[in-house]
Amino acid sequence: MLDANLKAQLKAYLERVKLPFEITASLDDSAAAQEMHGLLQDIVSLTDKITLKTDGTDARQPSFTLGRIGEAARIRFAAIPMGHEFTSLVLALLQVGGHPPKIEAELIEQIKALDGAEFGNELRFETYMSLTCHNCPDVVQALNLMAVLNPRITSVVIDGGLYQQEVADRQILAVPMVFLNGALFGQGRMDVEEIVAKLDTGAAARDAVKLNAKDAYDVLIVGGGPAGAAAAVYAARKGIRTGMLAERMGGQTMDTMSIENFISVLETDGPKFAAALEQHAKQYDVEILNLQRAEKLIPAADKDGLIGVQLANGATLKSRTVILSTGARWREVNVPGEKEYRNRGVAYCPHCDGPLFKGKRVAVIGGGNSGVEAAIDLAGLVGHVTLLEFGDQLRADAVLVSKLKSLPNVVIHTQAQTTEITGTEGKVNGLRYTDRASGEARHVELEGVFVQIGLVPNSEWLKGTLELSRHGEIVVDARGQTSLPGVFAAGDVTTVPFKQIIIATGDGAKAALGAFDHLIRSSAPAAAQEPATV
Repeated sequence: MLDANLKAQLKAYLERVKLPFEITASLDDSAAAQEMHGLLQDIVSLTDKITLKTDGTDARQPSFTLGRIGEAARIRFAAIPMGHEFTSLVLALLQVGGHPPKIEAELIEQIKALDGAEFGNELRFETYMSLTCHNCPDVVQALNLMAVLNPRITSVVIDGGLYQQEVADRQILAVPMVFLNGALFGQGRMDVEEIVAKLDTGAAARDAVKLNAKDAYDVLIVGGGPAGAAAAVYAARKGIRTGMLAERMGGQTMDTMSIENFISVLETDGPKFAAALEQHAKQYDVEILNLQRAEKLIPAADKDGLIGVQLANGATLKSRTVILSTGARWREVNVPGEKEYRNRGVAYCPHCDGPLFKGKRVAVIGGGNSGVEAAIDLAGLVGHVTLLEFGDQLRADAVLVSKLKSLPNVVIHTQAQTTEITGTEGKVNGLRYTDRASGEARHVELEGVFVQIGLVPNSEWLKGTLELSRHGEIVVDARGQTSLPGVFAAGDVTTVPFKQIIIATGDGAKAALGAFDHLIRSSAPAAAQEPATV
């Protein structure tokens, strides 16, 4: 199952296993079960700390559990965890084997303290994922870790491609999708801090008390994406008190499959890039406040000159300068049916959710690079792809358009205005559009719709506070300065053209330098700021 190179790497990792444990497999006669058995045999051949039993009787076959000797197993893989999930398997093996997790001690204690009182003192998680989903491993790894740390928690990982009938029965059309004790708990990327925050209902109030007590910053950065991380590094290197407030570290890069145009980095994926951003910021004296949503910007008052940022939990942070780098999010079509059928056929991530539509008919809305790339990727998975572009021609790069047109299971409609996403029995069954050339209304029967029409800036919370463009972008000058003194902005949320990661990082650095220059000038004596006269 595993090649020699992968075996050698895994053997080195398994040397860190301290506690003996068992793998118990529930197998049937399928080819998938044979493949799973081969993988498990490879694993146990690499260490004497793990034993394999094949007498499991779980209803999901094939599947396997990991459990310490003398304890009930709390992690189950109803999957052959290769691809993006191989790391999840390795981490589960190490953590069940007693290797300490790399999270803060305070968070570990918070996980151990979860009693599940609201859920009958038992937290049974089921996570549906696909092996090509780059958002899924964070959720899988978080829940597996929680199961290792807390005996009240169990984690079952289910490959939607392997259990297609179960996926159809539960109408799962987007991954990762998490159920808690049989009820929907969450959908989309979540890390361990987010999951714990949802379970620990008193955490927000405790956080608010701690945050309100913090001293004022010299620079407070709102946003944890490329622009925010670059601003944090540049500000902290100046030796000034720097805080970074993030609703989600990594920002939109966490939803990016492949990055191939960040100069000097030949190729990486979004989650790896986001992790590198965070680690770089942590190398300096940056106070990172994750999972915190900003809701209001309070201009500086004359009495203290400090700018306030009010958070969703009620806390308010103060700073001498603020850098806004809240980024952007996927733009919605805003037609009937889009919200009603989100995660029930309407999707925004072809890499994550594409495998759930294997052999089915889907549409892609949008003819730019994102839309055409999505259509190309989906064409290799689904039965048929219909691409709809509002304009009279596709806007993607010529090489992508040429590739798309060469695919036999793709139909392209330009001058197509989407008017409705239709559905029945709770899931998508088609799409209506108007042919703008003829005025004719048409309906396409399909099972999935992938929306790829660009971005909208995350700036709604700033309306009426500072100057925004008609598109909702923060208006900035060459230094990143906004219309409010001491408030700077950077990245996709601003009027700077060309929304690219490399441009966002440069803008973040520029905004930090602009903020530092503002601090120097605002703290210098007035006479010193005047040019010398002779």
